[in-house]
Amino acid sequence: MLDYIGISNKLIWQRQAIFLAATLLAAFYFQPTQAFACYAGVVFTEVLDLILSRRIGVWRTRGTFRKSRALFWIMVNTALSAGAISLFVIIIAIQQSSGGHFTPLFFLFAAALFAAMNNHQLVPALALRLSIYGVTFLFIAALDVWRTNPPITSAAWLEFFTVVFVLYFIIDCSVVFLRLYRKGLRQFEALKNEHNRTLAAYELKSQFLSTVSHELRTPLTSIKGSLDLINSNSLGEVPPNLAPVLGIAGKNSNRLAALIDDLLDLQKIETGDLAFNFENLDLRDVVQETVEASEGYADGLGMALEVDLPEGAAPVYGDASRLRQVIENLLSNALKFSFEGGTVRVRVEVGSEQVSVSVEDKGIGIPEGVEDKVFGRFSQVDASDQRLVGGTGLGMSITKGIVERHGGTIGYSSVLNGGTVFRVTLERNDKNSG
Repeated sequence: MLDYIGISNKLIWQRQAIFLAATLLAAFYFQPTQAFACYAGVVFTEVLDLILSRRIGVWRTRGTFRKSRALFWIMVNTALSAGAISLFVIIIAIQQSSGGHFTPLFFLFAAALFAAMNNHQLVPALALRLSIYGVTFLFIAALDVWRTNPPITSAAWLEFFTVVFVLYFIIDCSVVFLRLYRKGLRQFEALKNEHNRTLAAYELKSQFLSTVSHELRTPLTSIKGSLDLINSNSLGEVPPNLAPVLGIAGKNSNRLAALIDDLLDLQKIETGDLAFNFENLDLRDVVQETVEASEGYADGLGMALEVDLPEGAAPVYGDASRLRQVIENLLSNALKFSFEGGTVRVRVEVGSEQVSVSVEDKGIGIPEGVEDKVFGRFSQVDASDQRLVGGTGLGMSITKGIVERHGGTIGYSSVLNGGTVFRVTLERNDKNSG
């Protein structure tokens, strides 16, 4: 019922254009006063339809919607509308002399076909409208037979039987459109149910990730803290035969802690719960702090870091800690995938509308066509057991989520064994930058 009303409202101007064109044609070749009077009747029924649709909207808003009451008024309006159109074509047919009623019959055929195509959502209303049109069809076809009482072999009877065939065609079209509509409804309902199941599974997965990550973090914090104390000799000298094993355990506890942090961030990004504290920033300060914090990691890998900052400010609107997380991830990847003794360069560039930060290395590079893996979850470009570096495969996915939350973009260009450049572009924000 609601679909029927919605389609009727959407097609109101299309119907009016058809009615007006038919009225002008009839007014030119037949009696103009009668033609415009009938058109006024059709417009009146259209106004009633609009009033009814608004009333039904009010009934639904107030919680007083009743199908029986709405259906009754829809049927009344349908009868008035179909009656006005039928009266219009009957008047044209009566004005014609015997020997064919192509114009009124075509007008009526167009109205019936339009109803069959667009009013199949409500079967009672469609059946009522087509019944009124069907009676009008038969009346016009029988008009010449009644006037002249011709033999069965005459053209008048041929026209009558042709009209009967046209009625069958319209009914068949109505049934076809009705079946297609109901098939579409079934498919829509199936998609809706599948969508609901997917959302439920997605929510369950998010809750599972969140619960497991939080439950793992507490005991892991104790384990990691204990291992750190032992490895730092705070509890006494570690026997030489135990030091390598405890060192491996310490490194793996750090990896697990990083994985849990990444899982929590990923889950929060998916649910929109990742906290952001947006403020006016100078991106140069964020980059400088991040590079300084990463120098120890770079020294441990035998790498060097260089930073190239513009003289003027690089104003952006963002979360400083989250942007540091982005740059840390990019630096970590660049350092891990570079050759020992190489240099990773960080550059900030300021344009008229955008500010960008790029991280360039001269490492192993990225093959073509693997962008989905680069920014995918739990995936790395080198997914083999022999890959040179470890990682959760979540860092770049989280990085992309944070950048997009800032309204920015992230991309890369790379050459195999020739290095990679990752570039983050943010909107320049000059408000309160001074």
